[in-house]
Amino acid sequence: MRPGRLRENYIGFQTIVIKEVGRVLRIWIQTLVPPAITMTLYFIIFGSLIGSRVGQLGGFSYMAYIAPGLIMMSVITSSYTNVVSSFFGAKFGRHIEELLVSPLPNYMIVLGYVAGGVVRGLLVGILVTVIALFFTRLHMVHPFVTLSVVILTAVVFSLGGLINAVFAKKFDDVTIIPTFVLTPLTYLGGVFYSINMLPVVWQHIARANPILYMVNAFRYGILGVSDIGIGTAYVIILFFIIGLFSFSLYLLHNGVGLRS
Repeated sequence: MRPGRLRENYIGFQTIVIKEVGRVLRIWIQTLVPPAITMTLYFIIFGSLIGSRVGQLGGFSYMAYIAPGLIMMSVITSSYTNVVSSFFGAKFGRHIEELLVSPLPNYMIVLGYVAGGVVRGLLVGILVTVIALFFTRLHMVHPFVTLSVVILTAVVFSLGGLINAVFAKKFDDVTIIPTFVLTPLTYLGGVFYSINMLPVVWQHIARANPILYMVNAFRYGILGVSDIGIGTAYVIILFFIIGLFSFSLYLLHNGVGLRS
């Protein structure tokens, strides 16, 4: 690729990222505040009120044990919501067509929107982490694992949000996956409990939930404990990134749900 073309692609990518990040910061009351309030309630209800009756879990107080899961849950929800709402908004306003007919490659369009979702996910994650420190003490045992897992997870669900937006035909469609798929998988992904507490049969069923690996890998990065192998978690996360990214490119290339 010639240097001029590479620069043009970078400018296009940068423009999308600036637009997406600017959108997150411009409506921060909608993008950053609600997750912070929701997670604060989780910490108060599950951590303080219920946690005092549960006792220790995995060698940690219940509050400390669920904190990484709640942080990851906020990152997953925020990164997904950001891309699905933004991309569908562009699709509904019919200015996504301007991007598709531009010289900007489809992979740069995908990366631009994903970057916006990752930024929002990380901002919310940082905010929830700060809130968690008011309720419990957290020490990052494995910094590389913590940072890499949270970024890769945000990428996975940003791609998922983009795919949801591509297939959505009306505003109600952007809430179907989060409500009926994402939320149940998150709650059953080991956020509030260890899968070792489940009967053997249900432990095997739980291992089919990809969010379980993301939550446990992140918990391992912060607390140093996990119900699953960290190597397995990375393989699954990278598998989803490659699969969803390839599928996103296929959808944009063929104009699925985008061309009239």
